[in-house]
Amino acid sequence: MPRRSILSAAERASLLTLPDSEDELIRHYTFGESDLSLIRQRRGEANRLGVAVQLCLLRFPGQGLLPDAVVPVSLLQWIERQLRIDPECWPQYAEREETRREHLLELRAYLGMESFSLEHYRQCIHATAELALQTNKGIMLASSVLDLLRHRHIILPPLDVIERICAEAITRANRRIYKALAEPLSDAHRRRLDDLLKRRDNGKMTWLAWLRQSPAKPNSRHMLEHIERLKAWQALNLPPGIERVVHQNRLLKIAREGGQMTPADLAKFEPQRRYATLVALAIEGMATVTDEIIDLHDRILGKLFNAAKNKHQQQFQASGKSINAKVRLFGRIGQALIDAKQSGGDPFAAIEAVIPWDAFAESVTEAQKLAQPEDFDFLHRISESYATLRRYAPEFLAVLKLRAAPAAKNVLDAIEVLRGMNTDNARKVPADAPTDFIKPRWQKLVMTDAGTDRRYYELCALSELKNALRSGDIWVQGSRQFKDFEDYLVPPEKFASLKQARELPLAVATDCDQYLLDRLTLLGTQLATVNRMALANDLRGRHHHGVRLEDHTA
Repeated sequence: MPRRSILSAAERASLLTLPDSEDELIRHYTFGESDLSLIRQRRGEANRLGVAVQLCLLRFPGQGLLPDAVVPVSLLQWIERQLRIDPECWPQYAEREETRREHLLELRAYLGMESFSLEHYRQCIHATAELALQTNKGIMLASSVLDLLRHRHIILPPLDVIERICAEAITRANRRIYKALAEPLSDAHRRRLDDLLKRRDNGKMTWLAWLRQSPAKPNSRHMLEHIERLKAWQALNLPPGIERVVHQNRLLKIAREGGQMTPADLAKFEPQRRYATLVALAIEGMATVTDEIIDLHDRILGKLFNAAKNKHQQQFQASGKSINAKVRLFGRIGQALIDAKQSGGDPFAAIEAVIPWDAFAESVTEAQKLAQPEDFDFLHRISESYATLRRYAPEFLAVLKLRAAPAAKNVLDAIEVLRGMNTDNARKVPADAPTDFIKPRWQKLVMTDAGTDRRYYELCALSELKNALRSGDIWVQGSRQFKDFEDYLVPPEKFASLKQARELPLAVATDCDQYLLDRLTLLGTQLATVNRMALANDLRGRHHHGVRLEDHTA
């Protein structure tokens, strides 16, 4: 069976694409004085142009002039600007292959470049296998191989060889990854992982298929079902820290590949690959279910808040006619009282002139019932949906492994209080329960004259938990979306070792002096090129006006 290609046609074409912008032409193809001296030793403009082109191609991308290669017009024009050689003579250079070979050997010695050998092949595989532990993307691996060969002044082999190096590196990295994930497993772990490929008691699907199902609707029933899935993942009790022994990119890649296979296909894998794939599926499955549970809670809570807000608005709208009638009535009564005061009449008689006293007293009672609270908020209706949250909240809080930053410590302390109350079946909130997390909007509902209201305390805590998860002040162990911010960074121990070894993967040199030296060297080369080109243009102009060029170049 032929080896599967790891590079697309577009990726293969992009790897050795020659630069065409002026900045890149200056950076890669600016000749120094020694380069010009070497080029001028050739006889004839065609040979000088050919040597210049081969010199450019050896420097970047790192290959000599291949047979039937098409040299970009932009490169010929850039060389013409430096050497004042007519690009039209280029076809003459391509007539003799022996001349090209002789020039190539001379330029290799001049640049100190080596031919690609079997030893280089092995070194590239060893170096690329380290990168393949982080990614198996062919374009990234191939680019790394090319950069390594250029850094070591080795002439690039054909792309087919580069692709074989990458494929072999991926194979070696896969073996190391499978070993790293499978070796820490005990016999009990392996049995539990093998059970994932068996059918459930109802016989309709395997445990793995059931565990990878997504919830259908945001309600308490589906929430409880999904919590059972998370408990089943957690029951595997994988070795602590096993998710850190492999780079997250590769772990996710293995899990995705395993997720596209049937349990029967997974069972056919050799043991080490099978257990590694199942471990990756378990780690990613646990993270996915954890995130989906938190998302379900967020959506359920959002629905309850929206329902309370809608009921509040509907109640206010339904009372609109009555409120308007009362406002009009009290407006007439108020005007009658104003008139009575101005004329010195009896205010009570003025009221009774508008409405009988008994009807007035009754309208005041109705107005008090229609009046909204001073803060005019809908939170007082949220407790009507408390039963929905209560169906899953104890399991929800018990199954999540929460950690908090100092800014959200009070919220996490409140969650711990709720966990303890759920365990003890307590109905009354302890007197020492934290309350600093309660916002002023909730204060009147939670803190009543009779003490702390259990329903509103729990509703407020769950609402603040949702907000803290969104802000990152609280994170969940095993989650992907709500994980600790430190998990996105290089571990402190590894960062310290990389820094000490001066191997930090940065895009610029970490040594300030070396960085400045490189920039000054490049700037000096560019200025020298610009000066030479300006002088050549000046001499060319004088020659055009009758001044002999030899007089100025002597």
